[in-house]
Amino acid sequence: MVNLPFTAALAFRTLRVNKMRSLLTMLGIIIGVGAVIAMLAVGTGATQQITAQISSMGSNLLIILPGSTTSGGLRMGAGTQPTLTTFDSDAIEEDAPAVAAAAPVLSGSAQVIYGNQNWSTVVSGTTPSMLYVRDWQLAEGRPFSDADVKNATKVCLMGQTVVDNLFGGEDPLGKTVQIKGVPFQVIGVLAVKGQSVMGQDQDDTIYVPVTTAQRKLFGTAFPGMVRVIMIKARSTADLNAAQDQINALLRQRHHIMPGQDDDFTVRNLTQMMQAAEQSTKIMTLLLGAIASVSLLVGGIGIMNIMLVSVTERTREIGIRMAIGAKTWDIRIQFIAEALIMSLIGGIIGIALGVAGSSAISKIAGWPAVVSPFSALLAFGFSGAVGIFFGFYPAYKASLLDPIDALRYE
Repeated sequence: MVNLPFTAALAFRTLRVNKMRSLLTMLGIIIGVGAVIAMLAVGTGATQQITAQISSMGSNLLIILPGSTTSGGLRMGAGTQPTLTTFDSDAIEEDAPAVAAAAPVLSGSAQVIYGNQNWSTVVSGTTPSMLYVRDWQLAEGRPFSDADVKNATKVCLMGQTVVDNLFGGEDPLGKTVQIKGVPFQVIGVLAVKGQSVMGQDQDDTIYVPVTTAQRKLFGTAFPGMVRVIMIKARSTADLNAAQDQINALLRQRHHIMPGQDDDFTVRNLTQMMQAAEQSTKIMTLLLGAIASVSLLVGGIGIMNIMLVSVTERTREIGIRMAIGAKTWDIRIQFIAEALIMSLIGGIIGIALGVAGSSAISKIAGWPAVVSPFSALLAFGFSGAVGIFFGFYPAYKASLLDPIDALRYE
């Protein structure tokens, strides 16, 4: 029976006798664990940030863009020919079973004035469905209603960035602002969304009823024209069905014959955002894998030092065998020394990794999140490295002949 407390105490004493060599041996593990912790923290932080940005865009999203124009044989791309209307949006919401809601959008840049303050922002004409489509809450006030859309009421919802730049600390509710010279009453403030995946400030916006935007702000080439239609599918599983139903419905409404190109484009924003999130997760795993190489290098260093230690302690091994130590006693002794060095190095490496990730976050401005799982994973891996690379030196030491070992000088 192996006496584990005695073996551990003996291993600690041996490591204390050769402090500098033990420290240099642990250095590879310390750097490896620290690198793994820091890289996974940066990758996890980036993943969480992108996930939050994706969630802020809304869930189960599709976007319909108008068609393209052709001039002199050149196709100008999607969105250059106005082909979408509010009537298309209403039809999609009513006749596409997989669609939960549709919100038409007619947007443009405009100068907004309040008192002696002014701010240039994006003003979007839309319907009450937009808040549901975008999963957007109100921080205060009320949304505009279907009656506001029907009557082209001059009311607006403001993003927090616009509120901050126009009103400072003043309550905006009930105040009147000028948008392109037209007075609008502020009836609500949108909850903070933050930046989008593309880095755009989502709070730098104003929503007005779509009919108000059409008649009093931007005008239209034909009745009901809008620039895009935002779609929310009933669930993620319904996205493809919703896309097929929208394609069929709009081709029918726009009198597009078989074989003719669509005069609109339907894009699955949810799939695009999920692809971006998946790419970030893969990058996190890649960073962790690269950092793990240094752990393997540290393990090789431990094996080399332990092999040297076997040679230096040949006489000691012979004496232990001569007084009754078994083969497994010798193996356990050397494995214990390698394991203890790895675990101590792992603990120091975790502290170094946490400190390093915090420093990276502050200096570079990148988010860094140290998860308990990554710390336990790195610590467990360092212990496994110690056992794996300590086994061969231990095995070699246990095969020494006691008589030859005693004669070794």
